[in-house]
Amino acid sequence: MKFIDEVTLYASSGHGGAGCVSFLHEKFREFGGPNGGDGGRGGDVILEAVSGLSTLLELRHKPHQKAEKGRNGTGKNRHGAAGADLVIKVPVGTVVKDFETGDELADLTENGQRVVLLKGGRGGQGNARFASATNKAPKFAQPGEEGEERKLRLELKLMADVGLLGLPNAGKSSLISTVSAARPKIADYPFTTMAPSLGVVEYKNYRSFVMADIPGIIEGAHAGAGLGHRFLKHLERSGILLHLVDISCIPERDPITEYESVNRELALFSPELGAKEQVVVITKLDLPQVREHLAEICSWFTERKITVYPISSATGEGIPELLDEIARRLWAPPQEEW
Repeated sequence: MKFIDEVTLYASSGHGGAGCVSFLHEKFREFGGPNGGDGGRGGDVILEAVSGLSTLLELRHKPHQKAEKGRNGTGKNRHGAAGADLVIKVPVGTVVKDFETGDELADLTENGQRVVLLKGGRGGQGNARFASATNKAPKFAQPGEEGEERKLRLELKLMADVGLLGLPNAGKSSLISTVSAARPKIADYPFTTMAPSLGVVEYKNYRSFVMADIPGIIEGAHAGAGLGHRFLKHLERSGILLHLVDISCIPERDPITEYESVNRELALFSPELGAKEQVVVITKLDLPQVREHLAEICSWFTERKITVYPISSATGEGIPELLDEIARRLWAPPQEEW
């Protein structure tokens, strides 16, 4: 299924039904009086978060959404039926904004959470409502109230406990495919990951956490370079960030400079994201050139009081220790095995 995380929606609630002008006509009751019923209210536009959805693809193909209008009132004091509410199902983590102003209208972060975005118009009152001692035969009724219309922007931000970040080919897809059932594309060229993917990592004592992998971040990502700028927002909800660093590029590239560049891009995109807690992971430990330069790189991080976790997704080395550290930070501390 194609991953769509942003859509524009034109939504409108239902108009209220019109009140009826009617008079009772029965044999032997020449002046039976007014009996026009009220119109029904228009349907609301409601957004509901559903955990089973992972993309806004369906709304991309249905950008115009309209709730049902209320039925008109009729004679014999019969009120019109209310219009059906329009319930739009979206993935958990969807943020709703006004397209014109950018104001945030709703943030759906829990399964089953609902929010009424647009209220339906009220139904008009029939002429029976206006009968009085001085006006026993009113010949007027209220029209239905118009519904609301709004142009909306829906943005999906993945809900994950752990987010993976790093340059292209840093080993993010390899790690998530090793520790979970997620199967992103893995290859030896940049940007093999074209869309975010989620994986559930099973831990001890039947506990688990959700890990998110996004496309690699390059310099200038915050301003639109590469693919990372489109998906950096998916890291904002992550409790912990795993910053994967590939040191197999030495001496062609400097991994420390690349590490600082990625952090700079996070801060430029969002100061809150730049300040988020990180765990530094050195990948591809199974390669000889990585072991050759490991002590040198680790000493740089140690001087800055940053703990480093070397791992190999190919052999599994270091991964249990990394998962223990993630669990400790998520649940403080992780429970002992039974």
